[in-house]
Amino acid sequence: MSELRKQIDEAIQVIRQYTDLEPTVGIVLGTGLGDLANEIQKVAEIPYQDIPHFPLSTVETHAGKLIFGQLGGKDVVAMQGRFHYYEGYSMKQITFPIRVMKFLGVKTLVISNAAGGMNPLFRKGDIMIMEDHINLLGDNPLIGPNDDELGPRFPDMSEPYSHRLIDLAEEIALDEKIKVQKGVYVAVAGPNLETRAEYRFLRSIGADVVGMSTVPEVIVARHMNLEVFGVSVITDECFPDALQPADVEDIIRTANQAQPRLTLLMKRVIERL
Repeated sequence: MSELRKQIDEAIQVIRQYTDLEPTVGIVLGTGLGDLANEIQKVAEIPYQDIPHFPLSTVETHAGKLIFGQLGGKDVVAMQGRFHYYEGYSMKQITFPIRVMKFLGVKTLVISNAAGGMNPLFRKGDIMIMEDHINLLGDNPLIGPNDDELGPRFPDMSEPYSHRLIDLAEEIALDEKIKVQKGVYVAVAGPNLETRAEYRFLRSIGADVVGMSTVPEVIVARHMNLEVFGVSVITDECFPDALQPADVEDIIRTANQAQPRLTLLMKRVIERL
């Protein structure tokens, strides 16, 4: 058994002291998007510091708890607070909770983030369904020895985000009158925001929004053959010729304002899985 498998087993042994629930849906809640956790009928709540090998959230608005319960008639586990490369964690640490979710029974990963909008048709407060991504983090969670029990050495990434779930979300958005965009997310290391020249470059290579998370978790989820649905909340407009200094408080406020629509969309998607 690989060292990674041993660590997963140790984490699961501790989690099983809190709950026997076997969730089929894993949820990752991003910056300012933790309110979906309040919709979960909780059966257990575990602080990250109580789980072996889990990193700790160091970012404002990331609560740092693993929540088990029911949402939309499904057994779920939700990360209220995620980890980022810029916090100093390794890619393996960032993605460790996704590995644990798989071994708890998760088959579908629903993941959210806050992002800067670069597509001129997008506006602050919009919700964007992720249909693809670009990894510019300069690292990859699969580098190093491969554990064949977890997934293949060279996983296919032709469909990182499930076409089935994208279609389902668009149908739900239409029914619920929620305006959604669809596009490509680019992940950069951060923690600084981008220069004008960097925004122009990122837009020119095909990205619609930019953020500092999500891609490592999705790579690991696909490595383990989980179906993935991803969504971004556009918290600021990153147009090079009209760029304003970033206001973190305003970014969090925008994410909070989008929460009711995002929460409804994610809840309905989970119901219909």
